[in-house]
Amino acid sequence: MLRTAGLTKEFGGLTAVDDVDFELEDGELCSLIGPNGAGKTTFFDLLTGVLTPTRGTIELRADEGWRDVTDATPYEAANLGLHRSYQITNVFPTSTVLENVRIAAQAASADGAKLWRNVGAFDAHIEEARAILDRVGLADEAEATADSLSHGAKRQLEVAIALAGDPDVLLLDEPNAGVSSESVDRIIELIEDVATDHAVLLVEHNMDIVMNVSDRIVVLNQGAVIADGPPEDVRGDPAVQEAYLGGYEAGSLRREAESETAGTDPEEGTA
Repeated sequence: MLRTAGLTKEFGGLTAVDDVDFELEDGELCSLIGPNGAGKTTFFDLLTGVLTPTRGTIELRADEGWRDVTDATPYEAANLGLHRSYQITNVFPTSTVLENVRIAAQAASADGAKLWRNVGAFDAHIEEARAILDRVGLADEAEATADSLSHGAKRQLEVAIALAGDPDVLLLDEPNAGVSSESVDRIIELIEDVATDHAVLLVEHNMDIVMNVSDRIVVLNQGAVIADGPPEDVRGDPAVQEAYLGGYEAGSLRREAESETAGTDPEEGTA
């Protein structure tokens, strides 16, 4: 569905993304991990047209074959079926939850430029928005303003907005960022659900989540790919352990989060 060849982004003397060859298959949930500054968000920005590559190509698969989108603008990339959510929540705070998704659905359609027509004329977009809200678990919040939602619900709304227009490829940039421990399971279920009918590229720092939901993991370090494969293979890779995981064991992050919530030390088990 999506592939890059030799993708490189340089900022002066700094190479943020370094000669990356990558391919995301239809129906695949691939996680992109790495230490802070590894180039993950820059890679997302290149894929979605926010940044222009220094070198290399980006292609999306279309009905007629692979289509070069290296120089596409964010608007063009979105219209071609490449949507993303953002690390920092990005919604219209004073609009209703329904309106946030309805606007996204309209923008992704041929009605995107029809700014002066009454919203009542866009029944199809309203119906699409309600169906998406039902899917992400926000149907009961449809008439609430976005700024009244909890942080976790705002992250769900971000995913809902990204789903508007039924994209082929969905890029999720840390959908669990800042989410309380009780909301994490809900977000995980949402990620797994949208991956059933979309190709998903996920940036996530919680390794318990990454190891549990991913079909495949790609690891960036200093802008370059240092590992690419199934979760268990990546987890045991010495280069990945040294660069990022540092002795990570399955469940360790969840145990730490639960201990912090309970006010206990994860090793000692006492307050």
